Amino acid sequence: MVTQAPFQTPNANFLSAWRKHRKMTQQELADAVGTSGSVISELEAGKTKLSPKWLRRLSPVLHTTPGFLLDFHPDELPTDILDVWSSIPDERKDQALEVLKTFTRAA
Repeated sequence: MVTQAPFQTPNANFLSAWRKHRKMTQQELADAVGTSGSVISELEAGKTKLSPKWLRRLSPVLHTTPGFLLDFHPDELPTDILDVWSSIPDERKDQALEVLKTFTRAA
């Protein structure tokens, strides 16, 4: 079962889970995105909204997508595939996608 952010909490997210999944402290994440540990704490707690600007800054550092930070716990996703995908240079992702599609075609 996939765990999604609770609907009753408007600023709920999985930032803390993704940070821990990547074995980072709040301060390490803060340093990587150019902010303070207290700001990361507020974002994780939902005290500060995880805005599109924050999502664009945080998701590459955590090797995930902005949507996953909001909606999915990393332990319930195939993060090994996401890690491989994020390591593929952008100019080669079309090629990688075509290779993956060959596994879905009937023999």
